[in-house]
Amino acid sequence: MKANFIELNPGAIFAQRGKNKTRENFTNVDIYNLSNIDLTAYNCLVISGFADQDFLYEHRQIILDFVNARKILIFSGNLVTDWLPGGQLFVPKEINSYKDYEVSIHKQHPIFEGVLEDDMTYNKGVSGFFARGHHPTPEGAEVLLTLPGDTPITYIDRVSTKGTILVHAGSDLFGYMKPEINKTTDRIGPQLVKWVHEEIAMLQEEVTR
Repeated sequence: MKANFIELNPGAIFAQRGKNKTRENFTNVDIYNLSNIDLTAYNCLVISGFADQDFLYEHRQIILDFVNARKILIFSGNLVTDWLPGGQLFVPKEINSYKDYEVSIHKQHPIFEGVLEDDMTYNKGVSGFFARGHHPTPEGAEVLLTLPGDTPITYIDRVSTKGTILVHAGSDLFGYMKPEINKTTDRIGPQLVKWVHEEIAMLQEEVTR
């Protein structure tokens, strides 16, 4: 099944950089119109850390209903209110050295296939851009990436709802769709899109069994 993405635009200055990018099958909408939008046609909801999380908390039932319809929610950012099904609030990483930001692949996964750990850790020689803390994971979640101390920064939750939730404690994973960067992280965005298509197909197949 073809994935149709709906992305909540938070209106933040930093978020505007991605607003006008051409992303196939992506519909970008004002977050404050969420309660007025018919989500039936969409099967992947994308939310960034720049979103108004107090607003999301007020409308958390809409989000829960969406995912429980055997759909996908992708959140990249730091969770500061309790709107995310199965989610726990962001815990900043205690930093004593730049090495405390080193990203490790905890489990091989198609989203990060061929992506080097150093390319995720360092941006122009500086660490800390990819993730600076974590969210405690729900029991049974699939951890993909960690910081030192086995601290989970990216995980997939298929247990808290009837759908699938991907959580990354950092910047927009779809933002890694810039071939001009010329790093292995260029693979993340396209591979994430491919994974969403496959995950949607799996979720819908389970419905028909």
